[in-house]
Amino acid sequence: MNLTPELLARLESLLDRAELLLPETPVEPDWSVHRAARWRKRAGRGFLQPVAQPHALRLEDLQCIERAKTELDRNIRQFVAGRPANHALLWGSRGTGKSSLVKALLNAYHGRGLRLIEVEAGDLVDLPDIVERIDGRPERFLIFCDDLSFEADDARYKALKAVLDGSVAAPPENVLIVATSNRRHLLPEYMSENRDARIVDGELHHGEAVEEKVSLSERFGLWLSFHPFRQDDYLDVVTHWLAQLGYRGEFDETARGDALRYALTRGSRSGRVAWQFARDYVGRQGLEG
Repeated sequence: MNLTPELLARLESLLDRAELLLPETPVEPDWSVHRAARWRKRAGRGFLQPVAQPHALRLEDLQCIERAKTELDRNIRQFVAGRPANHALLWGSRGTGKSSLVKALLNAYHGRGLRLIEVEAGDLVDLPDIVERIDGRPERFLIFCDDLSFEADDARYKALKAVLDGSVAAPPENVLIVATSNRRHLLPEYMSENRDARIVDGELHHGEAVEEKVSLSERFGLWLSFHPFRQDDYLDVVTHWLAQLGYRGEFDETARGDALRYALTRGSRSGRVAWQFARDYVGRQGLEG
């Protein structure tokens, strides 16, 4: 078939238009520059999207969670030093510093090769692909699953189990899983499940439903619990954030009352609520009307 110059020109024009419709090739992170990335999907294809501006949280900004901070810090120091370390599950009340602690540790140790990949719960089935991309690299990677939980009939946790313990292949030594959750065992717990427990030769044996839930959470070698703040702890955190935001006024009884009422309207005393109150309080200073 002979192609005339006119037909060739038309074909070239069609190809140019088609190229405009094709999705851009995602830019993979340069791990010598980027300290964090997110796993994303585009047209059914997964890729790592670099995080240009990670949160600038510092460990000293996290107040009233000293035990959890000390334990996870030690575990991460072991990990970046190439020593054995455990996958970590941070569970407990909302807003009490679980994810903030992970971000602060990334900032503390990125200079020693620590990197972070955030994976949403819905993408856990892609964990083997993610791990394959970083296996053998010199950096030490935290796979971070924030606000993780599963429903009773959710099978996605099988992918997480495989990475935590390894399937046929051993899990890479440069990968550590850190998950946060409001649930201790990541799955909903029902009173009816306790009725399946039984005593055998004087020992308590839980039912299959409970055993399945515990079997997932116990794959994390480090459990750290986070609880609501006491009133004085909450006010101490408010004071810290007021200072960090440049407030130089007195934190008097009126301001303390404002802080406590703010927490009451939010239904919780936590580091997150303290931060939000401090931003609101400092932002309102000097406004007229």
